[in-house]
Amino acid sequence: MSIPTNNPQGRKRVVVTGMGWVTPLGHDIDRVWRRLLNSESGMGPTTRFDARTFPTNFCAEVREYTIDRFVKDARVHASAGLNSQFALGAACQAWKQAGLEGFAGLNKKRVGLYLGAGEGVLDFDNYASANLAGWNAEQRKVDGVPWADTAHRVLEKMCEVEQEPNMPLAHLAREFGVRGPALNCLTACAASTQAIGEAFSLIQRGDADVMISGGTHTMIHPLGITGFNRLTALSTSKGDPSKASRPFDATRDGFVMGEGSGMIVLESLEHALARGATPLAEVGGYGSSADAFRITDIHPEGRGGAASMHMALAQAGIDPLTRRGDGRAAIDYISAHGTGTKENDSIETKGVKRVFGDHAKDIPMSSIKSMMGHLIAAAGAVEFITCVLAIRDGMLPPTINYGTPDPALDLDYVPNKARSAKVDICLSNSFGFGGQNDTLVVKRFA
Repeated sequence: MSIPTNNPQGRKRVVVTGMGWVTPLGHDIDRVWRRLLNSESGMGPTTRFDARTFPTNFCAEVREYTIDRFVKDARVHASAGLNSQFALGAACQAWKQAGLEGFAGLNKKRVGLYLGAGEGVLDFDNYASANLAGWNAEQRKVDGVPWADTAHRVLEKMCEVEQEPNMPLAHLAREFGVRGPALNCLTACAASTQAIGEAFSLIQRGDADVMISGGTHTMIHPLGITGFNRLTALSTSKGDPSKASRPFDATRDGFVMGEGSGMIVLESLEHALARGATPLAEVGGYGSSADAFRITDIHPEGRGGAASMHMALAQAGIDPLTRRGDGRAAIDYISAHGTGTKENDSIETKGVKRVFGDHAKDIPMSSIKSMMGHLIAAAGAVEFITCVLAIRDGMLPPTINYGTPDPALDLDYVPNKARSAKVDICLSNSFGFGGQNDTLVVKRFA
């Protein structure tokens, strides 16, 4: 079989053959994509716990979801925490679309997993009960004996195990019987973009034929919301929750917490074509960098994000300062990290200008976080999927709630309504707390 070559570095070409997601806008590719293009919001009042006394009492929850319609036997995953449940639904969709369900010729020792999975949900009420039982008010310290006695009595062992961020990996390995490389990273909001990039690299160098990759996370629980409220990162807008996430708008005041999972199947082009799979897109390049600045602040000039973008573009053989033969800029669309915080949106804009120079104003970029919230470790994966869909359908998802332009932010943020466009090359950005920056180039397969 003749395989197209487009890789001057001599590494294997890597394509996407399957995708799936579980999000606040729904649990299947086409429905969620349709809602994104219709500018719909998944935000609403928090129901997962009583958040009435919290500064932020709204979020973007996954609703009406069960793994039963996705997995072979739900009893196998009876102990699965929410993050593992989300991962199972998304990965089963991707596995099925890739044509791997029931495929007999798969060497499962050459099929791996690389996830950006967050920690599971803390058993908060029972954890708090143990802490209160162990607190000695007179000595102002925790007495370990009553703490341990209460904890032993009220905490469920499997619930504690499921808090480990490697557990989604374990559930997916068991569901699909895959025994290749198995890795997980938790680099905050950049985790699933990094996971996809590293999975791409594993296949490039020949260490696996197929990789299931993506992310899963929920932080919609008292500790998660408390932490981000104390960081002043969450929106505290009053009124309609669907208007709270306002990336790039002058009135933006923070992000809205979301949850869910996005998963893809990556494989070498050779392997995909040999088994008759249809490539949905190609991964062209991956870049990863650190700000080397502060834990919770991005470098004010966007140097870390610019570095990851430069690295990904260079690996894809794209010069960001040139135009293509038809006059278009070097890329067609940027899926922005676009959280809706004052700092992120302004510094991401600076980073894009730093990379693309005068061409930056000609490149549309939007943030789907305006509609489905910030999925934290899973955010990059769902945004990567939107790039594949933008290439497939020639449609750009909007940044909704954009009503007051910020004079300092002067790029094309695809305000409020989806837009048709010729889309062949996309850039997907994810920037995480701690100064982690990851970027992927997604290309039309040809």
